[in-house]
Amino acid sequence: MKSEYKITDISVKTITRDQVLKFEFYLLTKKKCNFNTTKKYLQFFKKVVMISFKNGWLKTNPFADISLTLKETDRPYLNQSEIDSIINKEFQNERLSFVKDMFLFSCYTGLAYIDIYKLKKSEIEVNPNGIYWIRTRRQKTGVKAHIPLLEFPSEILNKYTTLKDLKGDDRVFNLISNQKVNAYLKEIGDLCCIEKNLTFHIARHSFATTVTMMNGVPMESVSKMLGHKDLRSTQHYARIVDEKVGSDMLLLEKKLTAIAIIEE
Repeated sequence: MKSEYKITDISVKTITRDQVLKFEFYLLTKKKCNFNTTKKYLQFFKKVVMISFKNGWLKTNPFADISLTLKETDRPYLNQSEIDSIINKEFQNERLSFVKDMFLFSCYTGLAYIDIYKLKKSEIEVNPNGIYWIRTRRQKTGVKAHIPLLEFPSEILNKYTTLKDLKGDDRVFNLISNQKVNAYLKEIGDLCCIEKNLTFHIARHSFATTVTMMNGVPMESVSKMLGHKDLRSTQHYARIVDEKVGSDMLLLEKKLTAIAIIEE
């Protein structure tokens, strides 16, 4: 508004297609937003404009022929060898060791940084068999996520907290800021000789691919643990699992060849 029209506000009733396109161009050039970020801002803008259009305050829909489809993006993740390299690396620095454990906790639960940060005692249950379950709502979407803890993340949980000493609303982990965590993760990645740009969100992607789908966990179960609204969000990871399908078929071919030789 300030740079193009020299004003600070505009009536939603006067929004035009041309203004929408200029806003898109402004985000891409002046603000240097990438393609998907620009489209997401326009999606938010469209929600407000459509309220005006549906109520008859706007005569035409300025978004009628404007595509807001996002581009498919690569979702970086760690393979099992890279995860193991982090697991096996010992750090004398206490803060590095803590960030390492929180990252691995995410790798084996699928919880995003903010969901681990806000995790409360009341969101952790123990069944009669002594298995921990995390039952929480994702901060980003509000969708429920139900996650049974494997032995490894359970050990991390018990390493940093004693649940019986906490009240229901007490946070389980004393996690530092996301910015500081990612700074430490960069150092951890370098020390573990991982060439990928290590960020906390890669742990969530690694859970969806390497830890679960690559080990045959059904997509429906993965979706529920990730707290996705629908399977379409989880399907972004499915194409990665094609690598496993290919290797499985090679093993099958070897077995069939071996059987054919025996029968001969």
